[in-house]
Amino acid sequence: QVQLVESGGGLVQAGGSLRLSCAASGSIFSINGMDWYRQAPGKQRELVAAIRSGGTIRYADSVKGRFTISRDNAKNTVYLQMNSLKPEDTAVYYCKVVVTTTSGIYGATYWGQGTQVTVSS
Repeated sequence: QVQLVESGGGLVQAGGSLRLSCAASGSIFSINGMDWYRQAPGKQRELVAAIRSGGTIRYADSVKGRFTISRDNAKNTVYLQMNSLKPEDTAVYYCKVVVTTTSGIYGATYWGQGTQVTVSS
């Protein structure tokens, strides 16, 4: 059993910054990958940024140069630093983790409940 706690969302003006965090806890032996997704009203959920256990990182074209994904392995936490925010970044942001559990399950996927990011102009 794995739980994800997301935080850092809120209301900011265009051009501002937010830092999202997602802390994983529970029956975790290791984390294979951590991703950030977002879903705006009326739109499909889309991948924003991803980081693999080996360090490979990828971003959506729409956020390249503005967002940075990072992780703290000791805390089982992934961060998303969001700079130069635009109104079109407004969405619910979700953390997804892929883990190996302490019971030996490899590749189990868990989703956070989401945190709202609203960018005004």
